[in-house]
Amino acid sequence: MNRKKRTEILIRGSADVAGKLAREILHRYDVTTVEKSNNGMVMVKVRESAQRSLFYLGEVFITECKVMVNGHLGIGMVRGHEPELAYSLAVVDAACNADLPETKEWDVLLLREESRIDQAYAASMQKILKTKVSFDTMDV
Repeated sequence: MNRKKRTEILIRGSADVAGKLAREILHRYDVTTVEKSNNGMVMVKVRESAQRSLFYLGEVFITECKVMVNGHLGIGMVRGHEPELAYSLAVVDAACNADLPETKEWDVLLLREESRIDQAYAASMQKILKTKVSFDTMDV
């Protein structure tokens, strides 16, 4: 599983999943904190649809953390103030960058979490679609 998909699942899903994966690494390996969880701001870049030009929409408040596992750097960045999640993301990222044996078993867990996220999203959309007005029936 690639880094973008893995991170998206861990951020959108339950924080317990990221914490569980990070604890696996913390119990077995020496994890060095390079930069403890701290807050910051990042600029959000957006592509304008008509002329396809880039511009900055504004700033987003984030929490960022950096750790090292077996000499490999891991970065965790999440929107809002969530220092524990940022730390867990950094540990998971470093473990995957180090290609540790534990990471091979994570794909099944992450795919299961992605399926749960998709089901929750579909259920939410069903609730919203119940309130949708059909303007075609109003022409009668």
